[in-house]
Amino acid sequence: MTSIAILGAGITGITTAYKLIERGFEVTIFEKLQGAALETSFANAGQLSASNAEVWNHPSTFLKGIRWMFTRNAPLLVHPSPNPHKLAWLMEFALAARSYEDNTVRTTRMAIAARHHLLDMAEREGIDFDVKTRGIMHIFEDRAELDHATKVNRLLERGGLTRRYVTPGEIHAIEPSVNGDFVGGYYTESDFTGDIHSFTRGLAEACRRKGATIRYGSEITDANADGTRAELTIRDLAANGAETTERFDAVVVCAGVKSRKIARYFGDRVNIYPVKGYSITIALKDEASRAAGPQVSILDDHAKIVGTRLGERLRIAGTAEFAGEDRTVRQARIDPLLDWCRTRFPGVAIADYEPWAGLRPMMPNMLPKVGAGKARTVFYNTGHGHLGWTLGPVTADMIAETIAAAFGGDAARARGASPGSRAA
Repeated sequence: MTSIAILGAGITGITTAYKLIERGFEVTIFEKLQGAALETSFANAGQLSASNAEVWNHPSTFLKGIRWMFTRNAPLLVHPSPNPHKLAWLMEFALAARSYEDNTVRTTRMAIAARHHLLDMAEREGIDFDVKTRGIMHIFEDRAELDHATKVNRLLERGGLTRRYVTPGEIHAIEPSVNGDFVGGYYTESDFTGDIHSFTRGLAEACRRKGATIRYGSEITDANADGTRAELTIRDLAANGAETTERFDAVVVCAGVKSRKIARYFGDRVNIYPVKGYSITIALKDEASRAAGPQVSILDDHAKIVGTRLGERLRIAGTAEFAGEDRTVRQARIDPLLDWCRTRFPGVAIADYEPWAGLRPMMPNMLPKVGAGKARTVFYNTGHGHLGWTLGPVTADMIAETIAAAFGGDAARARGASPGSRAA
């Protein structure tokens, strides 16, 4: 049986493992931390949002980024400290503006295709992840921002998405608890929400039941590959840092912001930059807070902040910070999330909340890296940026199909591809 090593146990690594197991591969997952979904896949905004598929490479973003550089609580904060990787990444990000429209359309199509894969996996494995199929609503208090959203809507429509305009009155009818003086909004009924951490951990257990080996506390310290095998040097963090070398028929890099370093071991360039995002999770402990919290997920385009109901919790997430691999939770970035909750949902008690920060692995063109490396035995499913939860299930299927084709379909023939394993 063809052996595949998967590096990373976040949403992309675990969904990739599941899709490869479906096709009959022998899968081993390596994860540095002591469990699945403990980094970027831990406490995100919770939105599975084709409606948020617009890539960031729009000229207006560049102008805002320069202005926000000197604003302490800006939605997007680029620290001015010089760094060769950051500067090179930002240059490629600017050049990718030439493909802004095409990349937005492409992302929309992938996001729509991902829905089937995610819901199919959850249903087949009986995973409870606080899914809520009430749609996602973008809200606007600024006419110019609403006009831009109307232009974006044409691109989303080209990608196959139905996102309808709603009046201020309709906003309050769809979500009565949201407070604001709105000029309009857009509502996507087909989008939905859920807890990425619960889903990923549930799917990891499903992979284990189906025969996958999951090795937590395992750090990749070196690697190389050729046309016949991939070799990994693995440090066992639970065994006094002992290192071993192991060989596999192929490897899939799903390591988030660490993917750039691992790719260099294989002679590949995967230009991921870590973009920090923040969230707070508020337990809705009293009846008044539960009644005052939203049922429909809200995305405030001006603040770039999301509010999502996850069972009896309210997840508020947003902001983007270019500060390298710094996971520090800075109160100055948490405060705008608290202020937003006070403004939009004033009846929610926020004295008790859990702050969090995670690093989004972003490619300059805002598209994930999905495909083969230089060596026949190396593959990538990484760099999903702020849409890992939205796109991960379909890119997992895409890379699994690519691997099956590269290895002659022998694993798929051994078991037979399941109904959920077709490529998007």
